[in-house]
Amino acid sequence: MSRIRRTREEILEERRKLKAEYGDLFDSVAALLFRHDPAGVNFEINPDEYQTEAGTILPRLHGCQSEDEVRQVIHEEIVRWFDGATAGPEERYGEIASEVWQLWLLKNPANR
Repeated sequence: MSRIRRTREEILEERRKLKAEYGDLFDSVAALLFRHDPAGVNFEINPDEYQTEAGTILPRLHGCQSEDEVRQVIHEEIVRWFDGATAGPEERYGEIASEVWQLWLLKNPANR
């Protein structure tokens, strides 16, 4: 699979748009992923490490109807950005999914 190379400016612009659309939910999900560190990349000096993943997870939450679906989305995105071996089994994402789902419901009460 070939990836399209984007400039730093394009990446930052996309991130700005996501933050504008999702507000503090974007930062909350990125921080939650950093805290749980499902890919093992938290070196305490890179708190923005999971912003890309948060940016691909959030738009997919619109289609989720349950915590289980959120768990699947999060796992798929971690696999996408890292790999299956790094991501590990989907079952290990239960706590992350629960926290993301609760944040999502707080920001989107119509989904309850």
